[in-house]
Amino acid sequence: MLRTQNGLRVLGPSDLPETLELLARDPVANVFADYRSRVTRLDPRWLGGEMWGYVEDGRLRSACHAAANLAPAEATRAAIAAFAAKGIQQRRRCSTIVGPVDAVAPLWQELSPHWSTPRECRWDQPLMQISRDPAVAPDPLVRRTTEADLEVLYPACVTMYTEEVGVSPEVGGGAQMYRARVSQLIAKGWSFARIEDGRVVFKAEVAAASPYACQIQGVWVDPERRGEGLAVAGMAAVVAMSLRDVAPVVSLYVNKHNVAARRAYEAVGFEQSGVFATIMF
Repeated sequence: MLRTQNGLRVLGPSDLPETLELLARDPVANVFADYRSRVTRLDPRWLGGEMWGYVEDGRLRSACHAAANLAPAEATRAAIAAFAAKGIQQRRRCSTIVGPVDAVAPLWQELSPHWSTPRECRWDQPLMQISRDPAVAPDPLVRRTTEADLEVLYPACVTMYTEEVGVSPEVGGGAQMYRARVSQLIAKGWSFARIEDGRVVFKAEVAAASPYACQIQGVWVDPERRGEGLAVAGMAAVVAMSLRDVAPVVSLYVNKHNVAARRAYEAVGFEQSGVFATIMF
């Protein structure tokens, strides 16, 4: 759609082709915004928020998913300033700001005097990706989960989320919504686990996917089984199945201080392609 005016505008369904073209410039870094754009077709009813676009010289140059997650994509300096002004005007509606650190850092610099103090800022999260067969043998016991696994899988998902985020997803009456999310990932074929004697010992999920890439989240190993190599072989299985059935590139981002996780991903064959940052409220 031809743009005749520069500046920020809320994108809608008619902007979908141009938005997807923009996000395809970096399909790995932008996979979350791409996925949300495709699933919702930029309809605010399904977004649970808005997709902001920034137009320069009559063309869409930047975007920002503004819902539960505030996620800038291909953000220019001018776009960051406009996104920040919009965020200040609306006040904080998101629980997380996430994306490439070179966009999140200046965005937060503008927002921080006006928004509440975050619970945690994670400024150095290597973005890693793999597009070839894993370098190690996949764990043959890791499989896609089914709805019959939900009762066993759900507690492990809650534990992982609490360990990673620092607060339970069930806080504030969120149990029903989080359970629905776990069930949804199972139905999509995006939930993987190794289950022994009715107990999850390894799990991971595809959180977002486009025709170009997918992003893994929720990687977890039972604390009593850590140090056995379950993460390496388990992730190799997840990569193999995801490359075969989901997308041609598998990605994830990890805290730099989590040396054990980074070494596990490197052993599988992941390579760093960028740096993310996450601000949590």
